[in-house]
Amino acid sequence: MASDSTAAAKNLLNFNIGVLGHVDSGKTSLAKALSTIASTAAFDKNPQSKERGITLDLGFSSFIVDLPEHLKGTSYERLQFTLVDCPGHASLIRTIIGGAQIIDLMMLVIDVTKGMQTQSAECLVIGEIACKKMVVVLNKVDLLPAAKKAATIEKMKKRMLKTLENTRFANCPILAVAAKPGGPEAAESMQAEGVADLIDELKKQSYLPERDPTGPFLFSVDHCFSIRGQGTVMTGTILSGKVAINDTVEIPALKMNRKVKSMQMFRQPVTQAIQGDRVGVCVTQFDPKQLERGLVCTPGTLPTLFAGIALVKKIPYFKGTCSTKAKFHVTMGHDTVMAKVLFFGASSEASSSPNDADGEGSKFNLDQEYLYQDELMSPPIAGKENTASNNQSGASSTQATTNQQWALIEFEKPVTCQRNCLVIGSKLDTDIHSNTCRLAFHGELLYAVTDKTYNETLLPNLKIFKTKSREGVVERATDNNSVIGRSLFKKETNIQTFVGLKVSLSSGEEGVIEGGFGQSGKFKIRIPSGLKEETFKQLSEKGKKGKKAAASASGEVEGASTDAPSGSRQSIKIFLDFKRYIFDSKKQMIQT
Repeated sequence: MASDSTAAAKNLLNFNIGVLGHVDSGKTSLAKALSTIASTAAFDKNPQSKERGITLDLGFSSFIVDLPEHLKGTSYERLQFTLVDCPGHASLIRTIIGGAQIIDLMMLVIDVTKGMQTQSAECLVIGEIACKKMVVVLNKVDLLPAAKKAATIEKMKKRMLKTLENTRFANCPILAVAAKPGGPEAAESMQAEGVADLIDELKKQSYLPERDPTGPFLFSVDHCFSIRGQGTVMTGTILSGKVAINDTVEIPALKMNRKVKSMQMFRQPVTQAIQGDRVGVCVTQFDPKQLERGLVCTPGTLPTLFAGIALVKKIPYFKGTCSTKAKFHVTMGHDTVMAKVLFFGASSEASSSPNDADGEGSKFNLDQEYLYQDELMSPPIAGKENTASNNQSGASSTQATTNQQWALIEFEKPVTCQRNCLVIGSKLDTDIHSNTCRLAFHGELLYAVTDKTYNETLLPNLKIFKTKSREGVVERATDNNSVIGRSLFKKETNIQTFVGLKVSLSSGEEGVIEGGFGQSGKFKIRIPSGLKEETFKQLSEKGKKGKKAAASASGEVEGASTDAPSGSRQSIKIFLDFKRYIFDSKKQMIQT
């Protein structure tokens, strides 16, 4: 029997559809109207869900259809749609993000009587990050007055198309349904409206997702329960690789290995499953209370991270500031933890291409220098340069030259996740009743930090720098190759630490700081190539006028205080530019 089921499973293409939307938009009713097979966690079977009348966790169900024409010629004979019913309540955003990462297509469910709501918008943002395709479902059309029904639906479709026109889901299909005519209390005999058309559209939108059985096994577990006399069942979606009966798998969060005793796919026994499959895996000697959700894998393949470096982008709908050293709720896989984040970009000396978001410039290289940023810059507006006026980035005094930005993420507690996983940063402590997007940035993990002592081993080698600029004034020239400067340092500054650094004059000469001059913060600059004749002349005139002004101040030359300064030229400025690596304990000043 198991071998027959396994053979059938091999001919069945599993396609995961996320059902997302605002709370009480009718997502679970829609999943129920579409489905023919329910898993152990479907249709709000959780007692708390029934009590509160809302979805509190991910629910899974499925239905099978004939393979559409555009998928014929593949190795599959039938198409199974697995519905991932995500909660819509704002406080459950962590669960929604976890569900969105295992889907191939998203159904955004909108209450046609209310339109887009706060969580609808957040679900749209998550969909843009994690999904390729979307279908919008206008639900509850049975609540519209019959005389205005068609016009109201058409008006809402136009409004949705306008909302989506600047997203990756522009011109996506929009269908109207009544998943549960009469509402939750209506008789089960009431027939749903528009479901057949929706199924036809889902068949049209289906595609052949990547299903690679090679590589390490990685399994995203969303529910765990025990069966007396059998063992513990972990249900979830295979993210990569494959699993078979008698395989040994690891539960990294608990640091334990267990052997696969049996498996089922929607109540049908199977002997193996591959990437993309929804499966229940039974193991023994394991308390289900220890793992509500998490990852299971081939032993030794999943790292535990204490920090990470990710390529990131700011989410345009987030109106707050993504400040460096601020704390965010960071979601990776099914884990959401607090983390401190530091943002940085490519320096002007980096060789990465300005617009190559997926090319070599996106990779992280410990040998490369990066520019510290006070905050994460917004994505550049199409057709406009990525200027400070667009971004207000505060990226020190030097603007990053590419669109690539990275984040050093330091977790408050260790995270177990796959390399190159999706990263989402949020401000989940924002008031859930405020009409604002809480999702701040997203990206991909590029560098996993598994060393607990990374502060000592990694950070000193991380070449993130701040640019520093100081400005002073030339007071006078002592000879053609030396000048005395002031206003570059405070009186208490140890000028000796700056000896040997290069400076430039506003008149064009280059010089080197030789040391302090007196006790008031003045200093001496050597000009190896000598002062220009015009510069030397100006400084000489300035010295004479300075003496005259001093005499006037003491009353020796009456009226000289008004004549001397008015005719003087602008002072010659001194510019000192250098950079410091922010993790350099010696705080060395570096010039190129």
